[in-house]
Amino acid sequence: MNTFYKNLSMWLVIGLAMILLFNLFNKPQSHVNSIKYSEFIAKVENKSINSVRIDGDTITGTISGGEEFKTVYPINDNELIPMLRQAGIDITVKEAERQNWLMSILISWFPMLLLIGVWIFFMRQMQGGGKGGALSFGKTRARLMEQGTQKVTFADVAGIDEAKEELEEIIDFLKDPQKFTTLGGRIPKGVLLAGPPGTGKTLLARAIAGEADVPFFSISGSDFVEMFVGVGASRVRDLFEQGKKHAPCIIFIDEIDAVGRHRGAGLGGGHDEREQTLNQLLVEMDGFESNDGVIIVAATNRPDVLDPALLRPGRFDRQVVVPIPDVGGRQKILEIYGKKAKMAPNIDYAILARGTPGFSGADLENLVNEAALMAAREGAKEISLDLLEKAKDKIMMGAERRSMIITEKEKEITAYHEAGHALVAYLLPGTDPIHKVTIIPRGRALGLTMQLPIDEKYTHSKAYLKNSICILFGGRVAEQLVFEEITTGAGNDLERATQLARKMVCEWGMSEDLGPLTYGKKEEQIFLGREIAQHRDYSDETARQIDAAVKEIILEAGEKVKNLLRDNMDILHKMADELLERETIVLEDIENIIAELRPELAAANTKKQPEEQPEQPAETERPAATVKEDAPGESEADTPGDSTIASGTREEPGMS
Repeated sequence: MNTFYKNLSMWLVIGLAMILLFNLFNKPQSHVNSIKYSEFIAKVENKSINSVRIDGDTITGTISGGEEFKTVYPINDNELIPMLRQAGIDITVKEAERQNWLMSILISWFPMLLLIGVWIFFMRQMQGGGKGGALSFGKTRARLMEQGTQKVTFADVAGIDEAKEELEEIIDFLKDPQKFTTLGGRIPKGVLLAGPPGTGKTLLARAIAGEADVPFFSISGSDFVEMFVGVGASRVRDLFEQGKKHAPCIIFIDEIDAVGRHRGAGLGGGHDEREQTLNQLLVEMDGFESNDGVIIVAATNRPDVLDPALLRPGRFDRQVVVPIPDVGGRQKILEIYGKKAKMAPNIDYAILARGTPGFSGADLENLVNEAALMAAREGAKEISLDLLEKAKDKIMMGAERRSMIITEKEKEITAYHEAGHALVAYLLPGTDPIHKVTIIPRGRALGLTMQLPIDEKYTHSKAYLKNSICILFGGRVAEQLVFEEITTGAGNDLERATQLARKMVCEWGMSEDLGPLTYGKKEEQIFLGREIAQHRDYSDETARQIDAAVKEIILEAGEKVKNLLRDNMDILHKMADELLERETIVLEDIENIIAELRPELAAANTKKQPEEQPEQPAETERPAATVKEDAPGESEADTPGDSTIASGTREEPGMS
């Protein structure tokens, strides 16, 4: 703010000076004829002058015809006034002004002083006197937040309690360092927040700024590097100089992987500006000069690409993992966002949290926001559970496409396809319970089958993965048995099933013939950030064995599904009829159909809907393995560590 007023004052002074110069040098000049003094005397003697005005040594006046004139006379001419009086001319004498010598000097030197002042002002601006100056390349772009300006606190952060505890310890040290130093300990110089996108890493940093009673600098990793060589290193130096001036303080670097990637992995052979910036960052964090009182907090969702020298103790002493929240964390996050929105009084956040495994904090915020937008669109005064369910459907599966024109035959094929997925998922043991089956087009899918995990899953067994492949084949096999033909709608199912089977063989050692070995080494370019090749570290004969093992898993799953559906064709027909009539069915509807047609099967099946689940339970798919139809080549099969398994979808014709 002080810089703003300073610049404003400077521009006001420049404006006033320009107005003054304009007035000085642009006085209106009338058309006045200059005449010689002798000519003036002759006109006085001829009595052809009406009036004169004496101003110092200048005489102005008008001739009888009205023409104006001007002349200069010697001040010591004592005969002029008597001559004018004798001729009867009207005389006016202007009083002589007492000119201040200081004002004279100022007026004479003012243009030069003004030019010097303007030149100094613009040079300061170019050298960084103002933010973003033309020559301010080497100045840091970090934003300083003073104490009391940040309103986010740890009370606004939920679902990542362990990460909060790690950071609260740093804040305690800043407030009471003797509590730790008396025992010989030292505070970590740097803390790296690592976790998937949307888990709250930046929110944690904002909470640190709100909790710590110290200055807080925030900057993005991309702010260091410019098109000019050496700018990044210069900005790093300036950032730490500012930090030392405000010590103790916290410096937060968001997306540090922009400058902290592995050195020596550039795609070009020339000088790498990022490496120079990283080298300067390494020196500043732990070099010859100490940075006592300056704590670095950085965030990234790609800790695997960071340079090892950056992660060693003494620089980033502590790495804090910010994970996807569990069911308890999701409930707390929903309660926080629910307080900021106008929610209905009967909202059970525990049920809503259990229905959203795999959701990050950003996903949950988006869920509440979508529900609020729907409530405003419908004119509702509060957000109900039904609106939250609709918002979840929209996020997970895409908006409904009821205007899409589908033939009756295509609709019937889609109904049997989705019924096949659902029936196989219901009959196989150990799979996730069915939540919802729909043939309403959503996003890029003609129909979807959703499964709702009862518990959080971090690993998957071999039997679970095989059953998952069977579920993916349920739609294709159902089409084949009923219509005696296959369609392109199962293209995405086949892709995901094949990918999952190949991972079972090559990555997880689940093939009895090939044994517990990992086949294929991933090659990754560090600056591309993605795997661009799969290096074959095995022979051609092994490759044939891998293909045979993958094919065996796929064919075995297809045969198993075919037998299941043949034995339960009456249930399949009934489920398809219900879908054609109602377009959407849930687990309760499937259980009623099976109880009506096969009471013994319904009694034997142990996969019941959890008692705590609502009548319309929420679908749960991790965003990375969403049921939304992926474009060819974009879908991903679930891997151990994911909280859900992808459900079956039927693609639009021609998508595969």
